[in-house]
Amino acid sequence: MKNIFYTIIITLAMVSCTSRVGNANKVGKNQAPVTGTQWVLADNIASKPTLVIEENRISGNAGCNNYFSDAVIDTSAGNFSAKNIGSTRKMCNNMTAETSYISVLQEVNKYVVTENTLELYKDNLLLLKFNKQQ
Repeated sequence: MKNIFYTIIITLAMVSCTSRVGNANKVGKNQAPVTGTQWVLADNIASKPTLVIEENRISGNAGCNNYFSDAVIDTSAGNFSAKNIGSTRKMCNNMTAETSYISVLQEVNKYVVTENTLELYKDNLLLLKFNKQQ
C-alpha cells in the first residue's frame, strides 16, 4: 500500500514537472556553462535528489543511493546527455521514487540554465527542474 502511494506521488510530481512550459523557447540555444555546479530537485517530494555537474561527469544522490555517470554537455547547443547511470545499492524504504528519477534523468537531451535554475528537457518537454545549491 505504501509503495502504491509513493508511486502515485512520484508520478504526479513527474507529470507536474513535464506539464510546465519552463524556458522551452531557449531550448537548443547557447547556454551558460554548468561545470562545477550543484543542484537540488525543485519539486516538492520527500526525498530531494541532487545533481552535481563536473567536467564530463555527473553525480548526486537520488533520494537514498548515490549515482554517477559520464555526461556529454555542449554549451553551444544546450545539449545534455547522461547514459548508463550507475548507483550504489543500499536498500531503502521507497525505491520507486529513486528509480523514476534515474529513469527520467537518462531521457534528458537538452538543458537551460537561468541564474539559479537548471531545467532539463527531452527535446522541448521539461522533465526536471533544479534549484542551485548554495
